[in-house]
Amino acid sequence: MSPKDSRGITTSNSALYKFHRPKLRVRDTPHPLKCESELCLRNLSTHRTKRPAPPYPRTHGAAVLVALFVGRAGDLYVLLSQRAKTLSSYAGDTALPGGRIDDDDETIEDTARREAFEEIGLPQDKHKLPLLCILDPFLAGNEVLVTPVVVLILDNTLTPVLNAPEVDTLFSHPLASFLSTTFPERAEPRGPFLEAEAHAETAALELQYHTHSDVPWPQPWSTSADSAARAVRMHRFLTGREAGGMKPIYGLTAAILIRTAAIAYGRPPEFPVQARGEPEINERVAWSLRHPGKRLEEAMRRERFDAERAARVWDKWEGGKWRTGKFRQRVPSRL
Repeated sequence: MSPKDSRGITTSNSALYKFHRPKLRVRDTPHPLKCESELCLRNLSTHRTKRPAPPYPRTHGAAVLVALFVGRAGDLYVLLSQRAKTLSSYAGDTALPGGRIDDDDETIEDTARREAFEEIGLPQDKHKLPLLCILDPFLAGNEVLVTPVVVLILDNTLTPVLNAPEVDTLFSHPLASFLSTTFPERAEPRGPFLEAEAHAETAALELQYHTHSDVPWPQPWSTSADSAARAVRMHRFLTGREAGGMKPIYGLTAAILIRTAAIAYGRPPEFPVQARGEPEINERVAWSLRHPGKRLEEAMRRERFDAERAARVWDKWEGGKWRTGKFRQRVPSRL
């Protein structure tokens, strides 16, 4: 649990962001890496958040696992799933495995690994799936603060065990394609779980691979005078399986994968990431704490959470900002 002051009010998230980084070796990957992919893993393994995220209600915190693996040609892929169509929220969406923080989760990494195990049967072994990095959090539309945890799968013989009530399908997608406006030209042969199939469907559909829409900010319940003056950009990528009923990769999942790919490949995407005047994550979180929706307000009341005190910390937080300059990290490599 997060530290509390004498009144029992949460004051920090620092305990959630403690994690173990085993030493990685390039020769441990099941397939030889391309030079570009090796550099990607170095960039990710040396990435550090500027500082842990400021306080936020624990019951409104979540994590997702960005599970990468090396294909036979040496390229990097990410595992994605299609949520079950019977779920009450985000039914049928294309997503990363993840979910809310449990009481027993000591760190945000524990949350991501546990959820991936429960949803798709991904082992929680930290040596077979070593941690690469933790990214700065993202704020979901339901005001849940989501932290991405990036790992590397070193065992390409893993077999999926899908939790049918939660997951319908598992597939993979090239990581580099989240920096591109055009669909990846080809897919790899099968790898761990179900590696990306051929993308002939997309060519037949003649649809644009990457598109975006700008959603007004703040949230709809706002009475702010400038609510229509700013927006948050939502990106959309086709999977190549739309003809079969698969939804595109959209919104929060797309944003997380854009950030992961940009750090890995050390370059910004081919398209503008943010809308003009888009608020940074710290501004959006501080605003939500001061103008919470019903569920966030109830969570803060249950946890005796000091919203204004936390919002002031978020006001000054400089993590999570999108930077268009070089992504080179100055941390010694562990590879």
